[in-house]
Amino acid sequence: MVKKTYVLDTSVYLTNADSIYSYGNNDIVIPLKVLEEIDKHKKRQDGVGANARKTIRILDGLRGKGNLHKGVRLRRGKGIVSVRSYDPTLLPADLDPNIPDHVIITTALTEIDRNPSRKVIVATNDINMRVICDSLGMTSLDYVDNQVVKDTGSIYTGFKSILVDDQFVEQFYEGKKLYLEPNMTKVRLYPNHYLMLVSSSNEKKTALARFVNSSLPLQKVGSKRGVWQVKARNREQQFALDLLMNPEIQIVTLIGKAGSGKTLCALAAGLQQTLEDLTGVPQQYTRMIVSRPIQPLGRDLGFLPGTIEEKMEPWLAPIQDNLQFLMGNNKTTLRDYIERGTIEIEALTYIRGRSIANAYIIIDEAQNLTNHELKTIITRVGEGTKIILTGDVEQIDNAYVDATTNGLTHAVEKFKYPEFAGHITLNKGERSKVATYAAKHL
Repeated sequence: MVKKTYVLDTSVYLTNADSIYSYGNNDIVIPLKVLEEIDKHKKRQDGVGANARKTIRILDGLRGKGNLHKGVRLRRGKGIVSVRSYDPTLLPADLDPNIPDHVIITTALTEIDRNPSRKVIVATNDINMRVICDSLGMTSLDYVDNQVVKDTGSIYTGFKSILVDDQFVEQFYEGKKLYLEPNMTKVRLYPNHYLMLVSSSNEKKTALARFVNSSLPLQKVGSKRGVWQVKARNREQQFALDLLMNPEIQIVTLIGKAGSGKTLCALAAGLQQTLEDLTGVPQQYTRMIVSRPIQPLGRDLGFLPGTIEEKMEPWLAPIQDNLQFLMGNNKTTLRDYIERGTIEIEALTYIRGRSIANAYIIIDEAQNLTNHELKTIITRVGEGTKIILTGDVEQIDNAYVDATTNGLTHAVEKFKYPEFAGHITLNKGERSKVATYAAKHL
């Protein structure tokens, strides 16, 4: 195999600090400008900052083994990593030496000039940078090591329609214990996979079921009675409420476009299982914790004045709006539950370091989290706690993740195997005709 040289852009290190180990026996060149750019992000208290700090630690460890200018072998069987500057005379006329991306590209051009026989490839998550490289006749590629699925169409939906005998549907409604044999479906089914059983003789004759595993009978989906006065308006919402109200399922992921009801269903199920019951029935959880990442839509407003509660109010307003709606627009009751600690609404920053037991946790807008950030959150889960992750992978405001690399997509794909987890994708908008049309056409 012909050895290659990869020049990694800043965006690659900020996405995955271990990226330099992803290129086998090929050599890695780190432009000096990249180190300067990484240093600017090291104080950030998010996944980007964590990757910046880890990258610096990795390079400092390599520095102890040799000289980064001359090159240090990463590991046995891996290539050599080196830090290089650029030749200003090779800077293309239309590029600006004051723009970091242009300096990084020129560093790659310098490597080509130094060793013409070696293929040099620029790896970057920056689309425009790949376009510039292509325009200069350079080879570039997208860093996809952190990509968990090929595209959004490949994300696990948690739902399948399968054809069965007419008698099978009738027996299911009669309450008989029915098992789904491998030859009855051509697709792989995962634990807590929701099914629409369709009669092969009459397609209008259907039944909704939940598949747990091949050794257990198909489970009937919960009734349409509603949760906290919220009734399912479509089958996906019915599946979601079934997952949310099942105490044996400890982690639930819900993906859906704007207005599909993912957050409202999660909050309603949380209130139902957390707040005191008039009948005196003991509740499943002692408190409900709701949070969302601080990610602005559009241009950031900068620093906000006031106390921590006042600073957080704009970010958490959507959650409070939903809770207030579920409580009949009673602000006093909501404020009372918050003051008593039964309902906690806080920023994700303060979840770090905690061990949360016997709680119902909702992380809204989880598509804006990196895989590292989501791992930090999920590992906070203690005994008796249920965590719900909601979001829309088509609406991402974090520049360092996309629909195939964000934390929510990772959670959906990684947690489709255990029986204590479940997922459903909500496709139908139920907020209003205007919201549904806008989500589809704008």
